[in-house]
Amino acid sequence: MAQQSVQILQERLAYEQKLVQLVDRIHSAKGIDSIFIELQGEILELLDADRMTIYAVDTAKKELYSKFLALDTVKEIRLPISEKSIAGYVAASGRVVNIVDPYDRAELAKISPTLSFDGSWDQKTGFRTKQILGMPILHDGKPIGVIQLLNKKRGARFTKEDETGASRIAKTLGIAFNNQAQLSHSQELAQAQARPKTKFDYLVAQQRITAQELNSAVAEARRRQTDVESILIEQYKVPKIEVGSALSQFYECPFIEYDDKILPPPDLMKGLRLEYLRRNFWLPLKREDHHIVVLIDNPQDLQRVDSVAQALKNRKIRWAVGLRKDILSFLGQVGGGDAGKDSIGTIIGDLRAEDVGDTLDVSGGELDENDSAVIRLANQIIVDAYKSRASDIHIEPYGAQRDTVIRYRIDGGCSEYQKIPGAYRRAIVARIKIMAQLDIAERRKPQDGKIKFKVADREIELRVATIPTANQNEDVVMRVLSSSELVPLDKLDMTPRNLRELKRISEKPYGLILCVGPTGSGKTTTLHALLGHINKPDRKIWTAEDPVEITQYGLRQVQVMPKIGFDFAAAMRAFLRADPDVIMVGEMRDEETASTGIEASLTGHLVLSTLHTNSAVETVVRLLDMGLDPFNFADAVLGILGQRLVKRVCKDCRQEYHPERAEYDELAQAFGEEAFATLNQKYDGSFVLYRGKGCASCNKTGYRGRLGIHELLLATDEMKRRIQSKARVAELLEWARAEGMTTLVQDGVLKTLGGLTDFRQVKAVAIK
Repeated sequence: MAQQSVQILQERLAYEQKLVQLVDRIHSAKGIDSIFIELQGEILELLDADRMTIYAVDTAKKELYSKFLALDTVKEIRLPISEKSIAGYVAASGRVVNIVDPYDRAELAKISPTLSFDGSWDQKTGFRTKQILGMPILHDGKPIGVIQLLNKKRGARFTKEDETGASRIAKTLGIAFNNQAQLSHSQELAQAQARPKTKFDYLVAQQRITAQELNSAVAEARRRQTDVESILIEQYKVPKIEVGSALSQFYECPFIEYDDKILPPPDLMKGLRLEYLRRNFWLPLKREDHHIVVLIDNPQDLQRVDSVAQALKNRKIRWAVGLRKDILSFLGQVGGGDAGKDSIGTIIGDLRAEDVGDTLDVSGGELDENDSAVIRLANQIIVDAYKSRASDIHIEPYGAQRDTVIRYRIDGGCSEYQKIPGAYRRAIVARIKIMAQLDIAERRKPQDGKIKFKVADREIELRVATIPTANQNEDVVMRVLSSSELVPLDKLDMTPRNLRELKRISEKPYGLILCVGPTGSGKTTTLHALLGHINKPDRKIWTAEDPVEITQYGLRQVQVMPKIGFDFAAAMRAFLRADPDVIMVGEMRDEETASTGIEASLTGHLVLSTLHTNSAVETVVRLLDMGLDPFNFADAVLGILGQRLVKRVCKDCRQEYHPERAEYDELAQAFGEEAFATLNQKYDGSFVLYRGKGCASCNKTGYRGRLGIHELLLATDEMKRRIQSKARVAELLEWARAEGMTTLVQDGVLKTLGGLTDFRQVKAVAIK
């Protein structure tokens, strides 16, 4: 018995000696990296654990970070400081955690109801986590790191002795971490004081360029007698916005890059010689909160700062820094820019010069020749809209005292294009009315018309609507109808099942195919793609549209005119007398058109049409509620395609990111948990989604262009039986999904996983 006690005492003494030696080694470690990497083996041996991770707190990002050896390289893992992980919980709470089985949810719930264990690392590596001991590393009572030990080598769990040993090591690490942080901070300060601060320190710190590359760029700029910024952007491919951030930090003022929508105020430019401004690289750019924002390439050049103050006497100035090239571009805009080239800025400048008032001199239905600036302005608004891929132009006056706002709708979202002085609001509205052949004297009631317009070699049409608004203003909205190109069916980003089945039913000799969705969801584009697939010399195809936007050789296309009684129903009756094989009707607005379409499909014709409904299954109920015979409709229908348009992630700035667990769970829930499991998309370190960073080609939005999300309901024999029995929406939806239909949301999730869009866009258009 006495011998056994002596042995236990010797073991404890040996343990204590090892612990003291380890503590000494931690104190003498050169840096945090060596603590992470060199001492792991000794700590594991002492605390009888299989694996260990030492985390440090990154307070700026509210994360834990760790380094570990894998394939002879040092890698880093990061975790949020939250209850989404054991280590995150220890850092957030400052508590010790000793877990027997992390897969036992009941055990985790006793520690905290929201605590969870992420087993994805186990799945990826094949390692099985059995026990966990998490110990906070504290300094002044605050967690600055975590030791996490995995799997007790001998025994069923980590003991109190293990906790005590880990606590001693954690206490030592707390002192070491703090000493290291203070030392590295002192070294940084010493280095910063030793060398002069430059305006490109930020770029070196962010590892955009090396100090050596910066020195080379400075030397190159001197040799070429140009600015260093241009060399960094052109030769070293440093993004312009990063150079701007460096300048902004150094000069402690905002960075502004060239934007052709910003027009320097003409009254501030009055009396300032352009040549003088070009030579000195500054200009008054805009007014902001009773101040004038002056853009300059160096806000710390005292001589030039004084000359600006002299030139803009008694004005409050706010400084902004810009690149020399951008400042010259702003000045070029004021001075007319490129010779012979109209820009919205020069036109508005000319407008001010001509001083057009609230009245117009109209003779012979045309604007007076003195008002050429108004004509150029109206034309330029349309040209710029076409070049920007805008679908609509909105002109919104706010009276004479406030600027009139012009907005474009691009890819489904509105954005401001330009502001023009309120004094010219009536001139521009009257000009557009003349172009659309409307009554310019009538300003009390809405009017609508059309404008034919030529941009370069393209003929475009604009549908114009004028609407009287409050305070005797008049708004104009123009829908841009550029004669669109036919999009092939294979290019519509459809799932293989939808594409295959849509081709199959479109090749049938007769029946009804419907494409449904709200206004502007791309239904016409899809129907024309279908017609393009079946447009062969042996088939006679008639289309009735309002308006005819897409033209195809081989189709006989008709523009309906409801004002004279030539509506869709009348057009379809005319087609049936004109020996058709295929009929496409723009929209089934009423019972008469729908009935005629079904009769045509039952008498040997393939009929294609659109409907404004929310989903494919709701279309069935809508048509039956309209008064159609369920037996005839069930016999006629081949398939119903529901669709929406979502913004496409910009291809030029698309980047991967690892989403939070909540984002993954949201995708799984929207898709349906069981169905999502079949996609084999597990949440682990390799699971990525995509987003646009924002670049010049997408106007910094992260999105460029749109794509469709679809659901295709096929009229199988069983589905026809359910339609005949007037089944409700939920029953039809359940059966359609059982037969392989992916819903709009599911298709959106698939396209999110594929990096074509993101789930926020899908939610915006497809989730009620």
